[in-house]
Amino acid sequence: MTEKNRKRQAHILRKTKETSVDLTVVVDGKGKADISCPSGFWCHMLTLFSFFGGFDIKLKAEGDIHVDDHHLVEDIGICLGEAFKQALGDRRGINRFGFTIIPMDESLIQVAIDISGRPFLGFAIPVVRNKTGFSNIENLQEFMRAFSNHACINLHLRLFSGENIHHICEAAFKGLGLAMKHAVRIEGRQISSTKGKID
Repeated sequence: MTEKNRKRQAHILRKTKETSVDLTVVVDGKGKADISCPSGFWCHMLTLFSFFGGFDIKLKAEGDIHVDDHHLVEDIGICLGEAFKQALGDRRGINRFGFTIIPMDESLIQVAIDISGRPFLGFAIPVVRNKTGFSNIENLQEFMRAFSNHACINLHLRLFSGENIHHICEAAFKGLGLAMKHAVRIEGRQISSTKGKID
């Protein structure tokens, strides 16, 4: 079976005392999202990632959001990262690199990815808080860190301009989807590394 014909998908199940996450990802999908979690905001963000990446994502997640949504967001990031790592296998033939700049009204974000096998998160987005002192930017960072660590990718996000937290997060997830779409694309038969191995 050639790499182009291999079905790149994964199923991840994670249960802790804080969360329960059941996730299926099809890398070469059509951007269909079937997402159920107690936070409408994060359902929206993951749907954007699915649509712009062209990934099929089925997710059922529950968590202790009576505390806050930190644990749930982080664990979804962990599972999504593990799903991509598993689905991509030895990463043979992938483009490896992906990058984009996304405008969202007043916001402008750059997302760059190297599926290098070495996790690192560069997060140049300042924390913006609402009137109650809460910020989804902090949870955005936790999600991206968990995703980067468990997918074993080098991920950089940089905010050039932006004031509205929703717009900043939306641009980040659209950008993540587009950058990942390019990075996982099959371009040939070889490992995209002079070492002959991605790790």
